[in-house]
Amino acid sequence: MYIPEHEVRALLTYEALIPAIRQAMIDYSAGLVEQPARMILRAGNGEGSTNGWFGVMPAIHGDVMGVKTVTFYPGNAELGLHTHMAVIELLRRSTGEPLAVMDGRLITEMRTAAVSAVALDALAPQSAASLGILGSGVQARSHIEALRLVRPGLKDIRIWSRTSANAERLAAETGARAVAIEVAAAADVVLTVTASPVPVLRGRWLSGTAVVLAVGASTATMRELDDEAMQSSFVVAESRSCAERESGDVRQSGVKVEAEIGDILSGSLAAPAGRRIVFKSVGMAIEDLTAARLVWQARQTPAQ
Repeated sequence: MYIPEHEVRALLTYEALIPAIRQAMIDYSAGLVEQPARMILRAGNGEGSTNGWFGVMPAIHGDVMGVKTVTFYPGNAELGLHTHMAVIELLRRSTGEPLAVMDGRLITEMRTAAVSAVALDALAPQSAASLGILGSGVQARSHIEALRLVRPGLKDIRIWSRTSANAERLAAETGARAVAIEVAAAADVVLTVTASPVPVLRGRWLSGTAVVLAVGASTATMRELDDEAMQSSFVVAESRSCAERESGDVRQSGVKVEAEIGDILSGSLAAPAGRRIVFKSVGMAIEDLTAARLVWQARQTPAQ
């Protein structure tokens, strides 16, 4: 059975996905998830930004197993194509039976935003009222939707993009405002969802109690945050091993991950109050598996 993207869109909601991701993060940090390191191969189709990569991401959790194959081709943006594309295979753990194959592009988009929403809810004070976004693409849009669900008090949304017209368009469509990068970076919560290979967020722009959701740089050769931003912050990640292996922001700044979000959610560790926090996500197979299970379950439930 193949489930195309339009069906995934009809079946998967943030209202179901965010709490499911929250539990998956707790289970991951508790050792209840089998998830080997992501395998990444260079496509070798070109040079520079045209050279894509191909990743394979398996996981086992609860009653299901799954594997996502994902591609990232930065040069696709110039061709009018998605830069990320993916397919997920879902299997029954007890018998190994294939349950479904489904398009994974939208799942990747939504589970990424759901992870950030879970982290925001755990790490940011209830008084946080402003959200600065660096980037204006697909992930910026999906994050606005997901973050508003857990923190409707984020009324002041500021968007910066290298292409000002893109920031203005997204701001007009979402009730936000397009601003200079320093203004976006001065918000209570700062989200970075760029494709920049070099730092765009400077630590000197951040408030001393900012919560930074660092999403865009998902490989060891890419960075969004400078050394000051990383080294002056309490660093939290989905997975300590994944971030220290795959994140350029972590590896190149020399910082250590001080906590996993699952440990904070379970109450076994506490995030510091009154201090700057960086939550670094690189994306994990358990997140894709969690979303794919929800899609499968929703498809099995007859419409009321």
